[in-house]
This record gives sequence, structure tokens and C-alpha cells, in this order.
Amino acid sequence: MQSNASLEYDYTVAKWFTWTAVIFGIVGMTIGVLIASQLAFPDLNYLLGEYGTFSRLRPLHTNVVIYGFTLSGVWASFYYSAPRVLKVSMGESKVVNGIGKLHFFLYLIAAASMVLSLGMGITANKEYAQMEWPLDILIVVIWVLWGVAMFGLIGLRREKTLYISLWYYIACFLGVAMLYLFNNMEVPTMLFSGGVGAWYHSVSMYAGTNDALIQWWWGHNAVAFVFTVPIIAIIYYFLPKESGQAIYSYKLSLAAFWGLMFVYLWAGAHHLIWSTVPDWMQTMGSVFSVVLILPSWGSAINMLLTMKGEWNQLTENPLIKFMVLASTFYMLSTLEGPIQAVKSVNAIAHFTDWIPGHVHDGVLGWVAFMIFAALMHMAPRVFKREIYSKSLLESQFWIQTIGVVLYFTSMWIAGITQGMMWRAVDEYGNLVYSFIDTVSVLHPYYAIRALGGLLYLIGVFMFAWNFFKTATAGRRLEQEPRYRSPMA
Repeated sequence: MQSNASLEYDYTVAKWFTWTAVIFGIVGMTIGVLIASQLAFPDLNYLLGEYGTFSRLRPLHTNVVIYGFTLSGVWASFYYSAPRVLKVSMGESKVVNGIGKLHFFLYLIAAASMVLSLGMGITANKEYAQMEWPLDILIVVIWVLWGVAMFGLIGLRREKTLYISLWYYIACFLGVAMLYLFNNMEVPTMLFSGGVGAWYHSVSMYAGTNDALIQWWWGHNAVAFVFTVPIIAIIYYFLPKESGQAIYSYKLSLAAFWGLMFVYLWAGAHHLIWSTVPDWMQTMGSVFSVVLILPSWGSAINMLLTMKGEWNQLTENPLIKFMVLASTFYMLSTLEGPIQAVKSVNAIAHFTDWIPGHVHDGVLGWVAFMIFAALMHMAPRVFKREIYSKSLLESQFWIQTIGVVLYFTSMWIAGITQGMMWRAVDEYGNLVYSFIDTVSVLHPYYAIRALGGLLYLIGVFMFAWNFFKTATAGRRLEQEPRYRSPMA
């Protein structure tokens, strides 16, 4: 048995997922900028015929960013950090290593199939669950393989204690497994339609309000267990490793974990406020959403206090900048969401552009910033090369920060303007504004959003170039850096 000091980690699977994260980040966010531009300039809908319309590209954008970019980043960070905190290399077990590689290749097939099918308009028409049943089955297999690899590593571990990051990865695995299965219960239509219809088409086993409740039990928790829980796992590992600081409070990390697990599962009904679902369910969604502030801020404050006494690193290390600002955006997003879930506020916010504004300050500011920081922290250690350009990282940080701020502030203003105009009535109770009036008023804000998205996309390309050059042309390192990542 190798000693911990001499253990050589096998980063093969982690490397593969870093590259898919970079590629899907470019693809997903390029499509995002295009569809944002289409809302500001509708003629852009006709560039590519039916394949270039907003309705065709929007689900492609959301799914590529969630299941392409984000999951690739999550899995890259897992296959890098889990062996290190467990003190066991993937290469020590042919079975676990083989499962990890099979996980990657089946994921690549599923991701490519998802892009192709959604691009062709083949969809199950459920938010964040658009894939039809053949792909759903493949996704279940992929998810199970990740679980086998995860618990296989845990079973082989030399380190007795499971670090908090692993708690969050396990929660991600279990939460998505349960919710995805329940929401995607579907029946192939050919079985019950006398052979009519495409073989891949299906219908949900649920109907009406039941379908809506199950859908948003999943939909909101896709945000919880893909955009939140594994990203917390990432920052709890990478912030201490990059800064050289121990987590401020391990007890707080555990308390926040259990609070998040209990509360987050029941907040999904806030997507259905003012709908036909039972009023008590709407109220439950609102209440749990407000309570959700406590464990969310518990994690975020713990992250920020980890830097106590070391704030000078913000001026010296761009990766710390990304992580600290990501934590700040996490606090902002997890305050904004509960506010929108209060019924009186939701009456104005529902169906408006304030909602995508909220989603994107979380996704762009919290999720993507953390994935960028994690991948760039990994790069010198998996490729054994110095980060190619610190100045490029600094420029990326400021360009993307400006982009995020332009995005969510324009959508805040647009959304509240929409909500107020839709509700405005004259002394006779008639609507003051027509729908087209709101569309005309919002045009400049849509243009600002597209500009913010473009700036963010420029940052993505800067990151991709920096990452590629680090992997291929960065100065070779004689030994692995212990904490702060070396950069030119």
C-alpha cells in the first residue's frame, strides 16, 4: 500500500471533464447571447430558419448550461477533489477507474444526443427535463455510474473522516436521483396509440396540477441539487486549498448542510403561486423559501469568514476574487429568491423578466464563477504547468463582473416595470397598457441584457484560451503547489 505522502493521483477522468466543461460553456453561453439578442432584435430569429428561432434555442441554452457546462464542472471537481480528501487514487482500482471512464464516455454520448435532439425540436416539453425517454434511461445509467464511482472511492478510502464537500456531493447524487426519476415518469405514446407517433415520443404519467407540482418539485430542486449543493461542495474544497485558510467553522458547515437538505426540497411550490394548485401548497412553498435564507446564508457567511484576516489575497490572487464574489452572489441570489416567493411580491414578479434576472445572477455570478475558479485551480496540478496568464484572469474577472451586473440590473428594472404596467388600471378598472406597450418600453433593457451577456461570453472565451494555453504551453512545474496557484 502506498503512503499518503507518495500517493500519485490519476487525474485522467478529471481532465476529460474539464475539457467538456470548457466546450459546453462556450456553446451554451454563445446560444444564450444569441437568444438574448433575439429578444431585443427579433429579426435575428430568422437567421437559421426553424433551427435558429428563440423557441428552439432557449431549451438548448438552458440544458447545455445545466447539464453540459455545470455538470461537467461538478464532475471534474469531484474526480479531482474526492480522491484527494479520501487519500485514494482512481488508478488504484481498475473497477472504479473503469467506471469513471465509462461514466465520462456515456455522458459524452448523452450530451451530444441531447444537443442534437433539442436542436431538432424533439422535446418532452418539461422545464429542465426536456429529454425524451430513451435519453432519460441513458441519463439514469450515467447517474448510477457516478454513484458507484463515488461510493467505490469512499469504500477504498484511507481517510476515515468524510470531508464536508463529500457530504454535498452525496446529497447532489441522491437528490437528483430521486427527483429526476419521479418527474420523468413517462409513457411512450406508441404503446397506447396503435403505433401512431414517433417511437421516441412520450407523455407524462401525471396530469393537470399533479403534473405541475411534480414538475416544480423537480424544477426548483434541479437548481438546488445541480446549481447549489455541488457548487457548495466545490467552494468548501477549493477556497481553503487556494487560500491556505481552514474553513471558518466546520460545525456551521454541517448545520447549514442539514438545514439546506430539509428546507430546499419543499420550496418548489413557489413557482406555482397564484395558480390552480391548492393554496396551502403555495403558502408552504413561500414559507420554506423564506426559511431557506438561513442555511443558504450560513454557508455563504462561512465561506466569506474563511478569508478573515487574509483579505489582502483579494488584491493578489484573481482566483480568490472569483470565489469571494461567487459567495457574495450566492448571498444575493438566495435573498432575492425568497423575496420573490413572498405572495405580495410574487404578484408583481411572476412571469416577468425579474425572474430570469434572479436566475442569472445565481448562475453567472455564483455557479460559473466557482467553476472557472475550480478548473483554473486544478489546471497547474493536473497538467503540472503554471497558469498561463494572471493578467488575462484579472481581465476576465472584471469584464464578466460588469456583464453580470448589467444583466441582472437591467432585468430587475425590466421585470418590475412589466409587473407594474400589467397591473395598472384606470378609474374604470380597465387596463391602462396593452401588452405591446410593455414590449416597447422594455426594448432598451433587453439590449442592455444582450450587451451584458456578450461581455460575459467574451470572458468565457478568455478563460477557454487561458485554460488551453495553461494545459499546453504554461511553464512546467517541478512540484505541485501546496496552496496558491502559480501564474505568470
